[in-house]
Amino acid sequence: MRARSAGRRRAGLRTAAAASLALPLWLGACAAGAPLEPTPAPPAPLAISSSTQAAPPPVAPSPQPQDAARTETAAPPARSLNQASAGFSAGAGGPSAPAPDVSTPSTPAPGTEAPQDLGGAAVLRASGKPGPTGTPAAPHTVTAYYVLLDDGGRNGVRFGCNDSLVGVPHETSAAGEALPAAVGALIDPPGNATAGGPEADLYNALASSRLKFLSGSFDGTTVTVYLAGSLRPGGACDLPRLEAQLTQTAVAAVGAIRAEIYVNGLTLEEVLSLE
Repeated sequence: MRARSAGRRRAGLRTAAAASLALPLWLGACAAGAPLEPTPAPPAPLAISSSTQAAPPPVAPSPQPQDAARTETAAPPARSLNQASAGFSAGAGGPSAPAPDVSTPSTPAPGTEAPQDLGGAAVLRASGKPGPTGTPAAPHTVTAYYVLLDDGGRNGVRFGCNDSLVGVPHETSAAGEALPAAVGALIDPPGNATAGGPEADLYNALASSRLKFLSGSFDGTTVTVYLAGSLRPGGACDLPRLEAQLTQTAVAAVGAIRAEIYVNGLTLEEVLSLE
């Protein structure tokens, strides 16, 4: 009995082993005959820890790397990845206010000037409004010569009837008007010394004359003055006084060596000889 039951047990084990070997072969033959449709795997759940931030959904294509030649001509630089990630709060999933970019200064577009920092003052280079006018030119000084009667050369150049020739400065607005301004100080009315002025103690032999300045020229050596009107000397001593005043005033006005004075087309010597 024992031998028979042992034989049955061994036969059952062999049958089970043969069936276990035949089953994979049969399943492989079925798979080769009819292809199975692929079943998509379920997405793996995202593990969000407390130390990492949730990535925001993409809203725009990420900036592509650019070479050095293209970045020089680009107008404003793209925001850095730190700025993009800082715009979303951790765990909330919603956008927050973007952080200001303090790492990279903005590059101005070609053809434009970068604004200058002048302490907060705005600089308008082309406002269309006229700028402030320049300061007025400093007054130019000319010298007119008068007579100090009977001074004997103590305070000036002695000439004529023991008189002295004294220069008095006058101010004019432009250096180019030195000659007419200097001669005009002698011949323009009233033409005489004014009380309290620097000429108060001086004598002007041209005070009674009525002359007008027409024109003048200077060739580097000789100054020429053209006058019109009438000469009225007050006496014989006024003749050298008239000549000295006009001649020396014209020479000093332009830095000439000599002077030629014409009155009504005649030389001053000719006019004085007629008096």
